[in-house]
Amino acid sequence: MSTATREVQPGTRRLPVAQSRWKRLFKRPEAGALAGAVLVYLFFTVVAPPFRGAEALATVLYQSATIGIPAVGVSLLMIGGEFDLSAGVAATTSSLAASMFATEIAGNLWAGVVFALLVSLAIGALNGYLFVRTRLPSFLVTLATFLMLQGLNIAITKLVTGNVATRDISHMAGFASAHALFASSFTIGGVTVSIAIFYWIAFVLLGTWVLLRTKVGNWIFAIGGQSDSARAVGVPVRAMKIALFMVVGFSVWFLGMHMLFAYDTVQSGAGVGNELFYIAAAVVGGCLLTGGYGSAVGSAFGAFIFGMAMEGVIYADWDSDWFMFFVGAMLLLATVFNTWVRARASSGR
Repeated sequence: MSTATREVQPGTRRLPVAQSRWKRLFKRPEAGALAGAVLVYLFFTVVAPPFRGAEALATVLYQSATIGIPAVGVSLLMIGGEFDLSAGVAATTSSLAASMFATEIAGNLWAGVVFALLVSLAIGALNGYLFVRTRLPSFLVTLATFLMLQGLNIAITKLVTGNVATRDISHMAGFASAHALFASSFTIGGVTVSIAIFYWIAFVLLGTWVLLRTKVGNWIFAIGGQSDSARAVGVPVRAMKIALFMVVGFSVWFLGMHMLFAYDTVQSGAGVGNELFYIAAAVVGGCLLTGGYGSAVGSAFGAFIFGMAMEGVIYADWDSDWFMFFVGAMLLLATVFNTWVRARASSGR
């Protein structure tokens, strides 16, 4: 009776298929955020019984969506190697522009929506143009934009309305259709679900498709990782940088329209500090601060973690100040972990 033998070439190394799949998954940018999201969900499920219900999940997803929609644009920009510290107040600028243009000039909210889109894209283009022309760090350029927008939001709102908030728009022409598009809700299984959640998912899918399936996605990774090398092979680095800032502008415009039609009025001082949540969601989701690495899916997991933290603290009846501690701790831990994962992925281990 003979025994069949299989010849193995010297120096070859065989890994079980399951193990190699786990290693590939572990090297994905969003791997750490996925694990973190599972742990945070299990934690609040244990310490806060109301957190387990379907209504609580819908609320968590809504809070996550308000962070996650702009976080998709911010993550693409960070993969491209840059920051945008003006995103939080820019969303408020968009809401204010739509409301005041409609109430004071156009008389129709759809005109305000279009005007706000142009304003948001112009802010993004200005950030990008100033960055590529001055060669200053994007941190400084967008910090300046953040401070200017913060001042303009309050000053112009007071000048136009005589108050720190815009007028109620719920009676104006175009409100019903714009509200249905940007801020409507659905009832699923007896639970009210905001349309913002579905838009968030769509943004994540679109961002993932662009990054992984298009030439533009390859360019984004290239200009974030090695911009000089990317320029040498014909990638339009300057145009791509400006375009990515405009993508952030579009994402904050969309969030601004949702917030406007969800609440009918806008506080001119709102949005300050929200840019940190968008950046933190992207970093927790696997985007490196140095650029060239990350994913849109990771930003969704990061936003979900912060959405769970926001609502979990409330359901657990804790002091809300603990949430900010949680944001800082998660940002630090995620940065260290993702840097370690990136180092292992680069070494091939």
